[in-house]
Amino acid sequence: MVRSPSATASANPDPLTADTDLSDLAAWLRLTLVPGLGPAQQRKLLSAFGLPRQIFDASRSSLAGVVGNEAADLLSAQPDQAAIDTALAWASEDGNHILTLADAAYPKALLDIADPPALLYAKGNADLLDRPALAIVGARSATPQGEENAHAFARHLCSAGLTIVSGLALGIDAAAHRGALADEAAATIAVIGTGADRIYPARNASLAREIAARGLILSEFPLGSAAQRHHFPRRNRLIAGLSLGVLVVEAAVGSGSLITARLATECGLEVFAIPGSIHSPLSRGCHRLIRDGAKLVETAEDILEELRPRLELPRPTSAPAAANPTRPADDGDGDEASKKLLSALGHDPVDIDTLALRCGLTVDALYAMLLAMELDGRIARLPGNRFQRL
Repeated sequence: MVRSPSATASANPDPLTADTDLSDLAAWLRLTLVPGLGPAQQRKLLSAFGLPRQIFDASRSSLAGVVGNEAADLLSAQPDQAAIDTALAWASEDGNHILTLADAAYPKALLDIADPPALLYAKGNADLLDRPALAIVGARSATPQGEENAHAFARHLCSAGLTIVSGLALGIDAAAHRGALADEAAATIAVIGTGADRIYPARNASLAREIAARGLILSEFPLGSAAQRHHFPRRNRLIAGLSLGVLVVEAAVGSGSLITARLATECGLEVFAIPGSIHSPLSRGCHRLIRDGAKLVETAEDILEELRPRLELPRPTSAPAAANPTRPADDGDGDEASKKLLSALGHDPVDIDTLALRCGLTVDALYAMLLAMELDGRIARLPGNRFQRL
C-alpha cells in the first residue's frame, strides 16, 4: 500500500491522485536514498524548501546555502532509479506501507522525538502505530526466567490494551513479541535494524513472519539494508519514541537496553525495571536503573497502575494469573523430596556441586531428580552445568 503526502491532503482527491502519489513518493524515496545525505540534513532541507519535489527543483546554489557544497552535489547527481522502483513495487504489495513525515498516517509519537526519520517502511497492521504502546526490552542472552517474565508481562499488558514494542532480537525481545502474539489482540510492533524486507537474526524468521501477519514490522532503513552495528542504537530511539514507557526485564551493565531506557528518560517517559538476583550479571543493569529512579515492578499491574491515569484503562475486576507473572507458581502436591530440592534451588542459578551440598544427596541422585523436574517444566538447565527454578 502506498501512502504519501498527497494521499491524505484532501478528502476529495483529484482523479489523477494515484499518479501524483507515486510521483511524490518517488521524490521522498530519492531524498532518503541519496548516499551520504544523513537524516539531519534531510530534515534541514525539508524545513527550508518544503516537500522533496521542491528540494529537487531548487537551484544548486540554494541547496548549498542550506547543506553545503558537498551535499548539494549529492542532491544534483542522478537518482538511484532502480532502488526507487524496487521500493515503489514493494509498497504496492498488500500489507506494505511507506510512510513519510508529511503523511497523516505517520506515527504522531515520533514527531516528538529529536530526530524523526523522514520515511518509514512498515509491513503489517499500520493502525497499531496510533495505539498506546509500551516497550519491553532486555538481554539477548536471557535466562529462562527472564524470557518467561517478558512473555507473561507482554501478554497481560497486551490484553489490557497496550501495544508491545520491541526489537526482534533474541532473548527478551523475542519473548515479549511472542507474549503479545499469545493474546487475542496480537498487538506488537517489531522495530528492526535492517531493511523491512530482511530478517535479522535468522533464528527469528518464523517469529518475524507471524508479526508481519498479525502485528507490524517497522524500519527506517532502505530496503535491502543489512544489519550494521550502528543501526541498532538508532533503532532503539524509535522503540522508545513509539512508547509511553519502557520495561527492562534483564540487562547487563552497558546493555543496549539501557540506551533505550536512557532515551525514554530523556523524552520524559516512564521507565520500569524488574529486579533480579544480586548474583546475576543480567540483573545489574535493572538494579542500576532502579537506583537511578526507574520504577521497580513485580507485576504487570504495577505498570498499569502507573499508566492507567493517562490511558483511562479499565481497572480489572479480578486479577488474572498473568497479572502476577514474576511470582513463583504453587509447587502443587509434589513429593517431599521434590519440594526439598526446589527449596534448595532457591531462585538463583546454582551449580550441581553446590546443590548436592545443600541437599546432602549424591550428584547421581540429583541428576535423576533434576531430569524429571526439567521434563515437567519446573526447572531449566543452564550453561556451565547449572540449574534454575522456573
